[in-house]
Amino acid sequence: MLSSSIAFPPLRLTPLSAAALRWRSVAAAVTITMRDRSKNRKPTQRGRYLSSEAIQAVQSLKRATLCGAPAAGAVATDPKLQRLLKADMVAVFRELAAQGEALLALKVLEEIRKEHWYKPRLFWYVDLITVLASKGLRSEVGKACSYLKREQLEPDTDGFNLLLKTLLDAEFTQLTMDCFRLMKLWDSEPDRITYVTLVKGLESVGETDLSAQMRLEAESDYGDLWDFFDEE
Repeated sequence: MLSSSIAFPPLRLTPLSAAALRWRSVAAAVTITMRDRSKNRKPTQRGRYLSSEAIQAVQSLKRATLCGAPAAGAVATDPKLQRLLKADMVAVFRELAAQGEALLALKVLEEIRKEHWYKPRLFWYVDLITVLASKGLRSEVGKACSYLKREQLEPDTDGFNLLLKTLLDAEFTQLTMDCFRLMKLWDSEPDRITYVTLVKGLESVGETDLSAQMRLEAESDYGDLWDFFDEE
């Protein structure tokens, strides 16, 4: 019986280079983790967490107006809007304002004011009046301010300061003064920013008498503020 043996050469291993060894140690230390993608979304402003239903309502309203429907009709008849819960309806309003859809935002706020759960918030009006003024919708700004005058709001000096600046920037002098009186009526105490906004803003639109009046009122509340105003 024939037997045979096959001799294989000894196996020789090539040593890894220093660079390869470093790469292997780094790769071994790396741990890959997956995170829930829903956590990637950053929070938006107050009242603007958009659910899928709210997004659909915004899109539906914008499509309706693009097709020629007036804003009032689109809002009053949109079934997606009518089915929304409180938080979603407020989110739709604020999103429309943020997107510059001024008339739609106004009509949605009008619908919100009819709801049994409605409790006014000054920052809603600041959002609305800002976008209406930016679009040059002066009569609608007046309408929004007329709604504001009927509300009973919590004290909010910072909110009123933003509102006064918005109105002055758009040269709504009388509405500015009306809202300043509302501010005091609702126990939102005017502060340093309030008076600087009024004195300088009124002066910039040529209302020097009103500006001087506000300066005197500031001095009555805070003392001699001439140096203070000159520093701003």
